[in-house]
Amino acid sequence: MTKEELVEIKVNLFEAYYACRRSKRNTNNAIAFELNYEQELFRLYEDIISYTYEPGRSIAFLVQKPVMREIFAATFRDRVVHHYLINQLNPIFERHFIYDSYSCRVGKGTLFGIERMEKFMRACSDNYTNDCYVLKLDISGYFMHINRVLLFVKVLRIVNRHYHAPDKPIIIYLLAKIIFQNPLDDCDIRGLAKEWDKLPRTKSLFYMPKGVGLPIGNLTSQVFSNIYLNDFDHFVKRDLKAHYYGRYVDDFVLMHRSKAQLIEWREQIRTYLKEHLNLDVHPKKEYLQHYGKGMPFLGGILKPHRRYVGPRALKSFNQLMHATGWIADYDFLSGTGDEKRHEQIVSYVGFMKHFKAHKQIAKYQLS
Repeated sequence: MTKEELVEIKVNLFEAYYACRRSKRNTNNAIAFELNYEQELFRLYEDIISYTYEPGRSIAFLVQKPVMREIFAATFRDRVVHHYLINQLNPIFERHFIYDSYSCRVGKGTLFGIERMEKFMRACSDNYTNDCYVLKLDISGYFMHINRVLLFVKVLRIVNRHYHAPDKPIIIYLLAKIIFQNPLDDCDIRGLAKEWDKLPRTKSLFYMPKGVGLPIGNLTSQVFSNIYLNDFDHFVKRDLKAHYYGRYVDDFVLMHRSKAQLIEWREQIRTYLKEHLNLDVHPKKEYLQHYGKGMPFLGGILKPHRRYVGPRALKSFNQLMHATGWIADYDFLSGTGDEKRHEQIVSYVGFMKHFKAHKQIAKYQLS
């Protein structure tokens, strides 16, 4: 590579570092990196251009909300590499995604997905004047069942065809390192073993076959999960010709005026996912109803002309507000008190203000 091309890699690494520290700056790992970040970035740069980079030791722990999940947190150094990869590749990835894939995409997200579903519901029902049915499906243990070889083939196909920057060999090298890293190797497990016993084995990498499963918690895993289902998205839109379809990670919705058509599509979807991706539709999370009965999606319940906060999100908000000693110790007017708890409240209230939830917000004098 030329001197100018090597300088560009350095610049891109610094940009990745600044993007990474915006979200992880207060962690111990990030603080240790920042104490001498220029030297740390130079070491990382040397490892990358010499093809000697190796991912570090992950930290494994459980989170309880909104549901129990197993998280593998990469080191701050590895997160910089994740941001470097996604910064370089996202422009070409975006050109391949359908419009109605909402997860981990700039300008999209949960609220965007909810608004799109409302638009679909109005269009499918002729502004709530005709019948329309909603089919909502979920993939069982999605991240835990992603085949890494198949994922790498899908990502590599896009990179080989559409990425032409001088650092292409380095990009491919880093992709292989990240995708094929086994986060179980020498991981630092935080928490008690008895807590892991409560987690279904289908939701833990510790019980997956070799080469199967992506760690939840990494930026790359979120983006790669979109790549893995991208061909499926195009199958639904192109082959099934489903006009009203949207997906957020492994949670997807189809609408049609014919209930029989949705049932037929459901079987075709099951077959495609099993034969092409070795994935299963969750048997207990299928929803097929008339739109008038409401549709649960992304923390909300969507009904004609209105939307409500879903019961799980509402329960979590109330539990947060009634945590031991919390309401007594918190000054709602000035926002003083536990800073982390305050940030959580602001996040919940910001989300709930987009729903018919005025009474819940006003109850705590937060409006």
